[in-house]
Amino acid sequence: MLARVSFPVRSRVYLARHGQTAYNLEGRFQGHLPVPLDATGRAQALELAERAAGHDFRALWCSPLLRARETADVLARRIGLEPIEDPRLMETDAGDWTDRSFIEVRARTPELFDAFVAGDPGFAFPGGESFAEQDERVNAALEQVEAGEAPALVVCHGMVIRAALSHRAGHRVERFERVPNGALVPLDPAAAESAELGGGAATPAS
Repeated sequence: MLARVSFPVRSRVYLARHGQTAYNLEGRFQGHLPVPLDATGRAQALELAERAAGHDFRALWCSPLLRARETADVLARRIGLEPIEDPRLMETDAGDWTDRSFIEVRARTPELFDAFVAGDPGFAFPGGESFAEQDERVNAALEQVEAGEAPALVVCHGMVIRAALSHRAGHRVERFERVPNGALVPLDPAAAESAELGGGAATPAS
């Protein structure tokens, strides 16, 4: 009798974090600012595109923020798909913390900064968005992605990926508190835990 061979089941949807920016490297809140990729980020986008080429993606979605769109455009040239922008995939609106360094914010409001770092579900950026508000919009967007053509690739942001995987797992997933720039992550939490994500440094999401 022939042995049964098991093949890994690929996820219908993958999330990719955009390439590195100067703000990522410095530790500065970029929120909704139009921050471009730096040289390292552009190289990460090219490497991500090569990995994505092996997945036969049928749809490419992205956040409209510049750093995500630039990453998506590199992918689009490699895999032959036109990016579909969805503002619900944007990074958290950092409000009054936008364009301020982590060091400055930590010095002025240490307890609130610690809540941000811990991913406290009750956290809200002063003058900006709460994690709960982001979770709601992100998961509404991903439900639409999942209902469409698959497999699909979504180019987005670190806190978006954390929100998506935590929502599906029903709890915080430690491995995805900080995702590498240029990482390719299955939307299925179980698959994501053991996946080789690739990408560069795991810079703080901002």
